Amino acid sequence: MTTTLRGLSVLRLSVLTDETTSPERQRDANHLAAGALNIDLAGREAVDLGVSASKTTPFERPELGDWLKRPSEYDALVFWRFDRAVRSMDDMHELSKWARDNRKMIVFAEGPGGRLVLDFRDALNPMAQLMVTLFAFAAQMEAQAIRERVTGAQAAMRVMPLRWRGSRPPYGYLPEALADGGMTLVQDKKAVKVIMRIIKELMRDKTASAIAAELNEAGILSPRDHWSLIKGRKTGGKVGNSTGEKIEKDKFKWRHNTIKKLLTSETLLGWKMTDNGPVRDSEGAPIMATREPILTREEFDAVGALFTDHNPDKTKWFRVDSVAMLLRVILCDGCGENMSVGRPSANSKGISEVYKCGSWGRGEKCPSPSSVKLEWAEEYVRDRFLAAVGGMQLTETRYIPGYDPQPEIDATTAEYEAHMGEQGQQESKAAQAAWKRRATALDARLAELETREARPARTEVVQLGVTIADAWRDADDKSRRDMLREAGVTIRIKRAKRGRVFKLNEDRVVWNMANDYFTQGAKELEAIADAEHPVTTRAQEQLRNKLKARRAADQLAFNVQQLVSDAAATQASEAPEPREAVAARYDALMTDHDEADRADVEARANELRIK
Repeated sequence: MTTTLRGLSVLRLSVLTDETTSPERQRDANHLAAGALNIDLAGREAVDLGVSASKTTPFERPELGDWLKRPSEYDALVFWRFDRAVRSMDDMHELSKWARDNRKMIVFAEGPGGRLVLDFRDALNPMAQLMVTLFAFAAQMEAQAIRERVTGAQAAMRVMPLRWRGSRPPYGYLPEALADGGMTLVQDKKAVKVIMRIIKELMRDKTASAIAAELNEAGILSPRDHWSLIKGRKTGGKVGNSTGEKIEKDKFKWRHNTIKKLLTSETLLGWKMTDNGPVRDSEGAPIMATREPILTREEFDAVGALFTDHNPDKTKWFRVDSVAMLLRVILCDGCGENMSVGRPSANSKGISEVYKCGSWGRGEKCPSPSSVKLEWAEEYVRDRFLAAVGGMQLTETRYIPGYDPQPEIDATTAEYEAHMGEQGQQESKAAQAAWKRRATALDARLAELETREARPARTEVVQLGVTIADAWRDADDKSRRDMLREAGVTIRIKRAKRGRVFKLNEDRVVWNMANDYFTQGAKELEAIADAEHPVTTRAQEQLRNKLKARRAADQLAFNVQQLVSDAAATQASEAPEPREAVAARYDALMTDHDEADRADVEARANELRIK
């Protein structure tokens, strides 16, 4: 009685659209051969689609490699043809060694001589090893011939305008069939949306590292994983670590270098690129891979300038794991540094979130660390900010990129100089003629670029038709924080006195709004309010004067803090505003208000130790 063997059906495909070697055809052939040899597949199958046998060994393929680690679960491997298993003698040697060590049978369902069965269960049978060597040699020769044909076809296609040679396209593009055959590139709308988001954040002075962290947090796939998903493959893969070992990742993350490489590549201009630079035509102009470039030359140069101006090593990276509204707005008065959010732990007696001095986390010691209830601080800033500028029209500063041909002139010049360095190295007349044609083309391109005029970049402020108060109402905390930072708002929190408190003591707060545009807008709104709603009673007049005095005292307090900070680094006499000048402005302030208001300002000034 013939023993039934447990089998594993193995399918592999380099290109998913290859109909002649479709997975269904391989599967049918494997099952037919298994049935004839009394091999029970029982649903055991290793399917690796979009995997090249020339570039990966059987042990490196995702599914087959996993099965080869569990040899006790089957007795035979069933492939459709020899080239579905390997395309090199070295790979076949390793696979046959594995089969011999584990006493396995390898079956090739079809081939030039029909079905081939290599039985390594008998270690003393030399015929199996001989057949393996012969077929592996033939497979390697076929792989070499295929490689040469593909290389030649790709070289010819590379210089064809709008023709894409295949493989993974640059991020932001997708392959699309041309009407007359072949493929070109079109914009990938989903990826282009991500690119535009990155550029917009960079324009707002956010670092590439911070943007990468936000993209990862939002679950936006990296360029490599984005293409894997389009091709129906799993995200992630194997990468080498610092010790040279291969590690498996479920996903690849966005990183600073990913963003920089993406936005500084001329593929965004639609150019065909190689490792040595752009592919050029006979006149030296870059050859286009698409009719739909993502950026114009002006936009590309403007984005490139952002990376020139923002050195990540010199830019202070900020936290992106918090959506607290006052992050980088609220400062500790004791050390002048940013406060962070403190949340009560499970064993803490506190029940409220607070903003607290972050000196401990920075490994520093603050002379007077402060904290304040998060709810109180955010309510104070909201009321103060909207009272001052809530009625202003919201604006957006738009960047209009200029154009400077110099970057492309520099790049083409470098390419020309490298080409000229090869002069005289050509032995054949054909090579000499080709060298001369390229030199002439690069020279012509440089001459054409030098005729182009540069246009400076500019900005324009556009009103959006809504007030700041309206935008604040509809915004989340992160957007509100951006509004505060754009207005230059900062508040400094002084250390609280001992004792229980039930509301924010505003004497602990020093408010400042540094952006002149918003400061002037606040003054204009106040003047309009005075004109539209004149005071009618002594009480209203006193209240309005008191509010004005309080704002003046806050500004005075801010100036004193600046004075103290400057004096710490320089001599007091060299400070931008000497203490005598501050005292004089204090005296002038006191004479502008009645006795009740002066008492309020006096108390404020004494606390700040101005006099």
